[in-house]
Amino acid sequence: MRQFLMFGVVGGSGTIVNLAVIYLTKKAAELGWGISEHEVFFSIVGTPWNVRWYHVFMIIAFLAANTWNYQLNRSWTFRGIAKRSWWRGFFPFLASGLVSLVVSTFVATLLMNPTSPIALPEDIFDDSSGLRTKFYWASAISIIVAMPVNFAINKLWAFRKPKTTAIVQEPPYR
Repeated sequence: MRQFLMFGVVGGSGTIVNLAVIYLTKKAAELGWGISEHEVFFSIVGTPWNVRWYHVFMIIAFLAANTWNYQLNRSWTFRGIAKRSWWRGFFPFLASGLVSLVVSTFVATLLMNPTSPIALPEDIFDDSSGLRTKFYWASAISIIVAMPVNFAINKLWAFRKPKTTAIVQEPPYR
């Protein structure tokens, strides 16, 4: 339970990093290129679906927050566990984070899509101000939904104790 709470504190700080990057990428795209997060980034060939700019912003924010969270979890939450090299530990953490990214992107897409049964209501989340920006709320909610998945995968895989190999001593020859 203690590790879960520590993981939650790190995750909370990672959520702040994630949402800050979401905000910065959204604003940079708007001010620099006149791009809205709702616009299509590219169409998925052969389907009626699209990848939208908010998906791109979520991926960028994920990479920043994932790196942040890895370092904090490595040095604080799971500090008592024998450590691998930074890169050997980061890739399982990144891979487990990718599972969480898929979950959070799926949830955010459902919250952002006006035809979804769980879409955030447009009369409340009308993008008229920061607190009414649908993308910010969809991002925050999707992070919360993905957090338990992320913890379980990290506990069982990315920060598991390294396997120890038994050394068998042969009896001396006579």
